[in-house]
Amino acid sequence: MAKILITGGAGFIPGALAAKLASNANDTIILVDNLVTGSMKKVPVSPHKNIHFIKGDVNDFPDISSVFYAWKFDYVFHYAALVGVQRTLSNPVKVLNDIEGIKNILNLSKNTGVKRVYFSSSSEVYGEPVQVPQNEHTTPLNSRLPYAIVKNLGEAFLRAYHEEYKLDYTVFRFFNTYGPQQSDDFVISKFLRAALRGENITVYGDGMQTRTFCFVEDNVSACEKIFRENLHVNDVVNIGSDQECTVLQLAETVIKVTGSSSQIVHLPPLPEGDMTRRRPDISKMNAVLQRPLTSLETGLKMIIESWRNN
Repeated sequence: MAKILITGGAGFIPGALAAKLASNANDTIILVDNLVTGSMKKVPVSPHKNIHFIKGDVNDFPDISSVFYAWKFDYVFHYAALVGVQRTLSNPVKVLNDIEGIKNILNLSKNTGVKRVYFSSSSEVYGEPVQVPQNEHTTPLNSRLPYAIVKNLGEAFLRAYHEEYKLDYTVFRFFNTYGPQQSDDFVISKFLRAALRGENITVYGDGMQTRTFCFVEDNVSACEKIFRENLHVNDVVNIGSDQECTVLQLAETVIKVTGSSSQIVHLPPLPEGDMTRRRPDISKMNAVLQRPLTSLETGLKMIIESWRNN
């Protein structure tokens, strides 16, 4: 029986993770979120009644410390962060404020007996590609964007707290993850909504920048298995797909799957933050899951079906 904290718990990936972890009726899952970008619609309802939501801010020490002292967690998944390329570029100071949340979580974890902290880092730490596929240990981390710097700093904090306080950790470097509950300001949700309405699909620049897209079930299944089987302790794991496609190909696939009459319209390139290429080395993730990942077309169809049923 474990008591597990998930910060940012009203977010897309944290909510899906909570639903996955709550399938073990013996575990108690506490979700904390300040609801600035999260939504109660993403907080799952567990048939075991073992998910509990607390509105709180991890960047506010008195707020989050009261939760820690009340519950005495065994494990922490620190997923709370300001996310989204446009949002983080427009609010760099708010992004930097997340450093306080990282420090609060780690100090409280080491002082209350937490056994291990799982941290949601990001593919953004790799910056512009100097090596493809991007490997957890051999690829340099060279991004200068505030969001990526904060994630990189979070990883450094975890290594330091392990070295000095023996607090165990696992870093998940998330690459683009998508699914039914994702906010509409992310690329797949944005493209699908536009296509289903027959509206233009807008692409920045020539659309030749590449991404990989990981269905949310693959993401949370890998993370849960790493947690349940005590894998990759004090290690970094890329969580994503290795099937690369251009943003233009993504738009064309969305139009094909939806049968839409939408047209693709090109906008000027973003001034920064739109990296030219992303493709992770997912050898560790594949070894954990030991099954094929969900294809992009299958994932898109699953989202559309989910939207139609809700």
